Order: sequence, then structure tokens, then C-alpha cells
Amino acid sequence: MNQLKSREPGSVALPGTLSAPLRAELIAFRRDLHMHPELGNQEFRTTAAVKARLEAAGLAPKVLPAGTGLVCDIGTWNRTRPMLAIRADLDALPIPDVKTVAYRSTVPNRAHACGHDVHTTTVLGAGLVLAELDRQGLLPNAVRLIFQPAEEVLPGGAADAIEYGVLDGVGRIVAVHCDPKVDAGRIGLRPGPITSACDRLEVTLDGPGGHTARPHLTTDLVTAAARIAVDVPALLARRVDARSGLAVTWGRIEAGHACNVIPQHAELSGTVRCLDLPAWRDAPDLVHAAIDEIATLHRAKSTINYVRGVPPVVNDPVVTELLRDAMTARRGAEQVEDTEQSLGGEDFSWYLEHVPGAMARLGVRAPGDTTRRDLHAGDFDVDERAIAVGVEFFTAAALLDAAPRL
Repeated sequence: MNQLKSREPGSVALPGTLSAPLRAELIAFRRDLHMHPELGNQEFRTTAAVKARLEAAGLAPKVLPAGTGLVCDIGTWNRTRPMLAIRADLDALPIPDVKTVAYRSTVPNRAHACGHDVHTTTVLGAGLVLAELDRQGLLPNAVRLIFQPAEEVLPGGAADAIEYGVLDGVGRIVAVHCDPKVDAGRIGLRPGPITSACDRLEVTLDGPGGHTARPHLTTDLVTAAARIAVDVPALLARRVDARSGLAVTWGRIEAGHACNVIPQHAELSGTVRCLDLPAWRDAPDLVHAAIDEIATLHRAKSTINYVRGVPPVVNDPVVTELLRDAMTARRGAEQVEDTEQSLGGEDFSWYLEHVPGAMARLGVRAPGDTTRRDLHAGDFDVDERAIAVGVEFFTAAALLDAAPRL
């Protein structure tokens, strides 16, 4: 237990709250990013904007070798204690922004529809506040900011960032993800798995083709594709522990061009999602076997492209409690809520293969708003009061993690 944690939550005001001018600046910064979204591994403008603001604060950010994304250390690292890392993701999505706000995307068919502009702004804001605390001698241990590209690109930019060494010297890592189902001012937490594994699956089927009057003389690829679409999920449900949540869901099936012609080629594509890490590791072999069995039964030649995506994010219980303490210290225990596991994927999971960490859900819904919004939708937007909440949440986590231990 550290000295700050040993006191009653809220009994001591932690340093690191936002001034009104910095709140306004961060909202303007987020809106600028929102107006200029960039796809994964193309975040050059975003990287430059973050770098310039950190340098203006007297910091020395380093751009990652590929030219997008950056890392920045704050404070003096006491090498006897590893650093806490705070991670943001920079990229936007290839969908149109359909909102009518003044800060609507200026780039056709590009939008920050997953809140990465908010993630980036909160980590930037935390860096600016922590830098000031360090100048005042109030930051006991260094903190690393990681601004990662290409979260939306499988298998995720986190893997490249790790290869570049962003975790060297890091002992714990934390992050947030916007949640449009949680009110601004609140944080959602869950120890253990909080997101799902997500892989991409592509199947092609080939056969000689023929006339629909004589399916017995050829390979009926339409029926084969239909049986794979229906039977693969059913087979897996009986070969994997149901608690693992392993699920194949198809997003595309394509075959044929005429009503009386049995085609020579068919395609299916979809995703494989899994709530459990061990089952995710076994998933490729299980899925391959199920598809091959059904294709063979229907005399179809199958080719399977199983693309590894990301494992589930499994929050470390100790780091999750650090985040609970941080939010309690800032806003009170009543502003922390338990959250469910999502079937969405998140490449933050790659960091957790190397160091313990936790991801929290950052509430971005305006309190009282009954409009139903979701991530990856063209009308996605946030209550910008969430930015200050995220910044102060991160700074509290850094102070509590770095405080001397009793």
C-alpha cells in the first residue's frame, strides 16, 4: 500500500487537476484532431501535432521509426522502480462523418468514430499536467506516454510499437477506451478479460461447376458454402467450452451469377471472436478442422486464410485496483462502475502479453442523453467534459503508482 492510498479517498486533494485554460485548450485540440482524421499508419499530421505540443511543454518526444506514433518520458526514472506507461491510439476509421457539428471531419469517408481523438487528447493532457508536477518536484517516478498508430489495423500497431522498445523500463501500463453507454464523469472497470479476441477468417471453395438440373454430377458449392456458414459455428459450440465464448460470425458470403448455374467458386469471410485466452490460442486449429470436415463432406476444395488479430484484453487485478483508487481519489467511489466484457477487439492486449496493465472504460455519454450511439458509427460523438475526467484519472494513477510504498 502506498502513502496516498492509505488515506481515506477524497480526504487529500491530489495535485494534477486541470486549469480552465488547459481544459479549453484540450477541447480545441481534440476538435482539431476530429476534423483531420487519419487512418492507421498514416497519422503523420496527428503525430506532428502531439509532438509539437509536448515539445512546447519542454519535453522530448521521440517519433517511432515508421514515422507515425511517438513515445515520451516525463520525469527522472528511478531505475529501481519500473515506469508506469499511459497509452493512447491515434488512428481513425474509413467511414463518413454524418454529424452536423462545427468540428465535423473535413476528410471524405474518414472519421474519428471510435474516440481515438479523445484517447490521444487525454494522454496528451496527462503528459502536460505531469510535466508541470515534475517541475514542482511532485512526481516521484518517471511516466511514459505511448501514442500508438494503427490500432484499427490487424494485428494492431501495438505489436510494432512493442518491437520498437516502447515497453523498455515499463512495469505497468494503463489506458482508457471511450464508452458511449457510460455517462461522462464516470469510469467503468473490470478485472480479468474486458474485451474479446478478434481474428479474421476468409474461406474460398472451388469445384467443377455445372447445371442446377444435375447437382449430383458436380460439387454444389452454394450448398457447401451454406453448410459451412451454418455448421461451423454449431460444430465449434460442441468442441469448445461454452464459457470461452468462441464464436464465428460471417459478414460476407458470395457465390454464383445465374439462377440455373452451379458456380465454380464461392467465398465466405467473417470474424472469430473469443473471450478466453487459452481457447483463442487453440482457435485456428479448431476452425480449420471444422471447415475442412464440412467442405470434404460436400466434395468442395477449401482454402482457408486465418488472419490472427488480437488476443483478449485481460486486466491485471492489481492494476485495476490502482485505477479504482485513482478514480475514487479524484471523483469518489460512486463514480466507478463495474462493466461487462465486450466482444470487440483491442490491440492493447499485446502490451499485456509483456507487462501487467489494465484498460478502463471512459464514460463519454452526456448525462440524461437518451440518444443511442455506438462506436464505429458515423454519428459517434462525445461529451467533451470526459476529456478532463480522463486527464485527471491518468494523473491520479501516475501519482498513486509512483508514491513511496509503506
